[in-house]
Amino acid sequence: MIKTLITSLFFTILITFNSFSAGSSDSGSSKTRTQYDMAVSYINDAKKFEKKNKLKKAKKKYEKAQKLLLKSNKKFPNKANTLNYLGFTTRKLGDFENGEKYYLQGLAIEPNHIGINEYLGELYVATNRHNLAIERLEVLKGCNCEEYNQLKAVIAGEKVSKY
Repeated sequence: MIKTLITSLFFTILITFNSFSAGSSDSGSSKTRTQYDMAVSYINDAKKFEKKNKLKKAKKKYEKAQKLLLKSNKKFPNKANTLNYLGFTTRKLGDFENGEKYYLQGLAIEPNHIGINEYLGELYVATNRHNLAIERLEVLKGCNCEEYNQLKAVIAGEKVSKY
């Protein structure tokens, strides 16, 4: 009886341990999340370099972030946040056409995405399409968010530091 109880307890602990280990392994989505998190970290670093006018260092960080985001998007496509940052890094690297494509893909998934609407509006200002930037501003109008004020300032021609 005690031997059966001990054996049952042993197997219960073993099953519980194996379940915990399987859940905490570095596979599948956790790798993608890690790639995404690393990319966001590179983007934040790049913004700081831009603020200090260290543009070559910023560009390298944006390139690293973009590579990670491309891998993440390939493995797990159609994530609005990933597409937002893909658009952002692509735009920051000077490719406005493809940056816009990423933003539009993200908006197709999540039309009210605050970041995409702000950054796409900024892209429209940079490419002299103010009417489209104002459309993005209208989407953000009711969000009661900093992004609305930032895009409004960009449209008005004010220099805005978001870093």
